[in-house]
Amino acid sequence: MKTVSWKVWGLEASITVTEAALAAAAEAIVRAEVACVDTAASRFRPDSELMRLQPSLATGASVSPLLALLVGAALEAAAWTDGDVDPTLGKDLDALGYDRDIAQVRLGPDGGVSHDCRPTRQTPGWERVRLEGQMLRVPADLRLDLGATAKAVAADRAAARVAADLDCGVLVSLGGDIATAGAAPDAGWQVLVQDLPGDPGQQVTLRAGNAMATSSTQKRRWQHAGDTVHHILDPRFGLPAEPVWRSVTVAASSCLQANAFSTAGIVGGFDAVERFVHTGIAARFVDRQGGVVATGRWPTDHSRGNQPGTATTGAGSHG
Repeated sequence: MKTVSWKVWGLEASITVTEAALAAAAEAIVRAEVACVDTAASRFRPDSELMRLQPSLATGASVSPLLALLVGAALEAAAWTDGDVDPTLGKDLDALGYDRDIAQVRLGPDGGVSHDCRPTRQTPGWERVRLEGQMLRVPADLRLDLGATAKAVAADRAAARVAADLDCGVLVSLGGDIATAGAAPDAGWQVLVQDLPGDPGQQVTLRAGNAMATSSTQKRRWQHAGDTVHHILDPRFGLPAEPVWRSVTVAASSCLQANAFSTAGIVGGFDAVERFVHTGIAARFVDRQGGVVATGRWPTDHSRGNQPGTATTGAGSHG
């Protein structure tokens, strides 16, 4: 096997292929897929399709098949999570200072943001977005932020394309969002699940074709109005979710699903654990003190290396 790493969107990207001689070709495929997604959906570049069409979206605009796919995926994630993942928080993120690539946002020390006296939103933004084929309409008071789900879709698409074009096994990681395709190594994909170096780590085995994602309140942080804020917003208020969990890692059959539910785990706070237990989602929650809670078929620490189980098997990574 061979692994190649680089930076994208201020995060670490990497690929691992089962045939070392195909690493360069696989990297080119992944880079091209990421570039297409960035050109279609980035809210940080004025020449992206999303930003160019922004003035027309209130009355409706025809979008490319790729942008329609990305918006549709974001709306699916919102539906799966009962709105805990909402792609219409672009203005809220801008207001908090996250209006450019995270690598350019000024980071600050540990801290918190006050959640007192926040007005509850009456109608979820995602329910007001209309996508019919390639015709997209977004109310003028909303702005799409497709970053998280678009990254996951890029990982899924890139892995599938590498496996199809090069006939090899591949693991694609985009900022910790992992997708696999093709045949896995004999022992499966070995993944270390750890957000920050001081956090509890666990090695797990990821089966071929499965995916995972980690959402963290510890990494994408910056100073705003004297507080340290993070990028995962509670859609009810348009403010950072309470950092009950340092990180949540979810295993699923696609990176899009894993990303959606790991984000929902952060937004849901303590209640997310019961919800995940009830629905059987394989997840690993790390609390503020470093305690670990596992749900679904996520392996316990003493069974590290085991596979979480069925169609929703997988692992987690830093991200």
